[in-house]
Amino acid sequence: MEYKDYYKILGVDRNAGEKEIKKAYRRLARQYHPDVNPGDKAAEERFKEINEAHEVLTDPEKRRKYDELGSNWRQWQQTGHDPSNFDWSQWFGGPQTAGQRVRMEYVDLNDLFGGGSGGFSDFFESLFGSTRGTRGRTQSYARQLRGQDVEQPVEITLEEAMQGTTRILQLDSRRLEVKIPAGVDTGSRVRIANEGVPGFGGGPSGDLYLVVTLRSHPTFKREGNDLRCEVPVDLYTALLGGEVRVPTLTGNVLLKIPPETQNGQVLRLKGQGMPNLKTPRVRGDLYVETKVVLPQKLSRREKELFQELAHLRS
Repeated sequence: MEYKDYYKILGVDRNAGEKEIKKAYRRLARQYHPDVNPGDKAAEERFKEINEAHEVLTDPEKRRKYDELGSNWRQWQQTGHDPSNFDWSQWFGGPQTAGQRVRMEYVDLNDLFGGGSGGFSDFFESLFGSTRGTRGRTQSYARQLRGQDVEQPVEITLEEAMQGTTRILQLDSRRLEVKIPAGVDTGSRVRIANEGVPGFGGGPSGDLYLVVTLRSHPTFKREGNDLRCEVPVDLYTALLGGEVRVPTLTGNVLLKIPPETQNGQVLRLKGQGMPNLKTPRVRGDLYVETKVVLPQKLSRREKELFQELAHLRS
């Protein structure tokens, strides 16, 4: 009977915390999951080892027993200690691990995994015990594990974030058309339920999360649900007042310029910003910064008029 180094199987240090162990398990379980490696017996055996290591190292009582007896397991086995006297109620009596649903039943682990070696190794059963049912089946505890969540980065334009959009994703052999709602921003996570890694032992699949990145825009700068842009205003309109045409993500609008508007002055267009992610009908505002444009190639008469104006102002 071969000694199983569960720490080595998961690739973690013996002092690793539960979070690090679970992270390593999720990565390896995804890599060696039978659904990802159909027909690959080596991957299937590796998947069994990974689950067995996770079963022990994420349970404080099992891990304690493994750490105490693991290195001296053969000597412990020779003492004739009866592993079946172990208090099984400690395994499942406490709170369940988040994301896991425990079901106690008698199962044929050969049916569960295929093959003749069962779901757990002889080493596992030597440490933690097993009994035989009347039909010769291994009496054990089956844990339904929820599949791992998957993150998929996706880049969209500001216009797509304004209107909402779709993307076609190729995940393994699956082709998914997913919807991205209006109002998303860089860092937004769009959840697509049950499209992550398949569950284990009848457990539910994980979820797929689209992690959004917004491309920079040549005209607009986004600040939350508000937008900012710059608009050129000729000198005469800035001095006397008038209207200028302002671009928005849904078309051009007219902005009233008050008389004597200063260069760099910010004017607000209410409701011309981005939609709120939760309530798309509610939109932010567009803040327009005026950039006063001075006239060039002045005629002789224009220069005279400006000189006259300067004289009057002085």
